[in-house]
Amino acid sequence: MAIKKFSSTNKIIKKKSVDITSDSVVSEEEELQEVSLRPSYFDDYVWQNSIKDKLKIFIQAAKERWESLQHILFYWAPWLWKTSISNVIAKEMWANIKIMSWPAITKAGDLAAILTSIKKWDILFIDEIHRMKTNIEEVLYSAMEDFKIDIIMWKWPWARSMRLDVPKFTLIWATTKAWSLSAPLRDRFWLIEKLDFYDNSEMKKIISRSAKILWVETDDFSLEKIASCSRFTPRIANRLLKSLRDFAQVKNDNFLDFKTTNSWLESLWVDETWLDKNDEFFLRTILDQFNWWPVWLNTLAIAMHEDKETIEDIHEPYLIQKWYIQRTQKWRILTQKALNYLK
Repeated sequence: MAIKKFSSTNKIIKKKSVDITSDSVVSEEEELQEVSLRPSYFDDYVWQNSIKDKLKIFIQAAKERWESLQHILFYWAPWLWKTSISNVIAKEMWANIKIMSWPAITKAGDLAAILTSIKKWDILFIDEIHRMKTNIEEVLYSAMEDFKIDIIMWKWPWARSMRLDVPKFTLIWATTKAWSLSAPLRDRFWLIEKLDFYDNSEMKKIISRSAKILWVETDDFSLEKIASCSRFTPRIANRLLKSLRDFAQVKNDNFLDFKTTNSWLESLWVDETWLDKNDEFFLRTILDQFNWWPVWLNTLAIAMHEDKETIEDIHEPYLIQKWYIQRTQKWRILTQKALNYLK
């Protein structure tokens, strides 16, 4: 395999630990590189095959009838490439896509402006749907079913209601809290899919594809190691791979063998437990400050200097999935597996 040579001005900055799950601000160059690692079509997308096969059929049927695809809701943990699959769906449908985050939509007029600006067959992807306000939700009902929206012009006593046509579009929404959506809204989605974590074989395929794009040569042992340390999440795996690429470039001529991979991951404090420093801080807060007793979510949020939404959306999903904590409506409880890890 041809090896791409890099400038000698590139440097590595070693850190004692790395937060592999953070969504910190990245440079424009890093953002473009991240986009290049994302798959463009289903053939490149390593994903839950049952969902992918269904989408292929629905997309093909919609194109044959010259219709827009029906509305789709994706839910479960963050970092599972919901944005990427939305881009893939748009390309497979030969359609344009507009990507929005729900906090940017503060009032019904914002949503009306977005819906009237899109074109026929366009795909509108909105993340963090669970933060939607009730008055905005009501605007969506007619937009999703009848492709019409009702808006109020002016104020009393000159207020007038106006109904506007909306181009036939596809709405793809993503959330980590599907249970927080109202029943009338959920019922308007034609396809509701839960995204699971990737398995080890899928992760190895994703990392292998990313390594080729980044011009890094790897062996099978390195792929296995990176996959086991990435929480089975593509975004985290790609971040680890880009960090390992720098190390391999300086130390081993752009080749990642098991020794190089293992050495650099150890220096980053990343191992097969899949837990980073924030996870350990979460677990130790319950153990040290509350003596392993069940803790209220509000109390835990204060102790960690975090808000409740951050704990529920960022910290807890993976810890619950891997049985490090138990969660009730109010309490958070450490499991025996967590105690063994902390010891």
